[in-house]
Amino acid sequence: MKSIISATSKLLLLCLLSLTFSCSKAENAPASLNLQLAVEVINDGSGTVKVTATANNADRYYFTFGQSSTEEGVRSTDGKASVTYASSGKYTIKVTAYGPDNSSAVATKDVDVVVATKNDGYVSAESYPGMKLSWKDDFAGDALNTADWTFEIGNGVDGWGNAELQYYKKENTIVKDGFLTITAQKEAFGGYQYTSSRIKTQYNKSFKYGRIDIRAKLPKGQGIWPALWMLGTNIDDVKWPYSGEIDIMELVGGGPGKDNTVYGTIHFDNNGSYANISKGYTLPKGDFSDKFHVFSILWDESKITWFVDDVEFHSQEISSAARKEFQEPFFLLFNVAVGGRWPGSPDAATSFPQKMVVDYVRVFQK
Repeated sequence: MKSIISATSKLLLLCLLSLTFSCSKAENAPASLNLQLAVEVINDGSGTVKVTATANNADRYYFTFGQSSTEEGVRSTDGKASVTYASSGKYTIKVTAYGPDNSSAVATKDVDVVVATKNDGYVSAESYPGMKLSWKDDFAGDALNTADWTFEIGNGVDGWGNAELQYYKKENTIVKDGFLTITAQKEAFGGYQYTSSRIKTQYNKSFKYGRIDIRAKLPKGQGIWPALWMLGTNIDDVKWPYSGEIDIMELVGGGPGKDNTVYGTIHFDNNGSYANISKGYTLPKGDFSDKFHVFSILWDESKITWFVDDVEFHSQEISSAARKEFQEPFFLLFNVAVGGRWPGSPDAATSFPQKMVVDYVRVFQK
């Protein structure tokens, strides 16, 4: 009888130990780590993705990026890691968080990555009948050519006349791997909450008539306002709008119907009254951040015609006396504005940084 009781006691003791062990494991189960995963795809064609993992009481993390079944992965103690993919595609990022007692939790996130290459998107002709290449910039080297370009700094007057929210800095422009990249950032600087860049050829390069092709991949999002445009070289003397303005391309971001639409516009003095005429072009598929497109104007004594990927979408005559501004030389400007009267402010859905990547600008003239 005693042996039976003893055996029974041992069995009860084993059960109690088993229950205690199970409870202990339950308290440290994966759910208790509450693993959260934040992924930022850098929209500049570089293929870079930044990942931040957070978990309660986790002291280490292990990242894999879905590049191959034999991928080594990355170990991290602060929950941060990044990867630069070599090619476009859909990838699954996997993170495992570990607690001090070796409890663990796993989270995954699928990302779509677009890696820009010189062949990614439309490429314009290198010559046109009856015209010759008079100037180009392929953005070779590792810096902007200061013999052609200068920077505009700050926020101008009344946000460059548009109540824009950014502060323009040199540092937000880089030249690398044959691309010019202008980056709009959400950062406090100079009394403003956003920074970006604005460059121009004023005092260095100006043009009167011809065809201008600019190959670029655009940013997107509510409050994002990239522009490739021109102003009359006499603006210092006669002021705007008497100098005239030619907008080769403007995009006012903000989702479907906006991120896939660009505008060609002229601004001018119409016999003493300010006037502008604009028309939009909407891509049949995708948006302008997906790949490179070529934005062009063909400008002569009688009219200005706008193209996207060599498809004409707008034309305006300029031979009348009311449009005499457009019979004078103009210089180029490239910028990415944030906010302003036209696009409005960024909202919670607007991601930063946002980048405009320019492959080349070419000017052909008779």
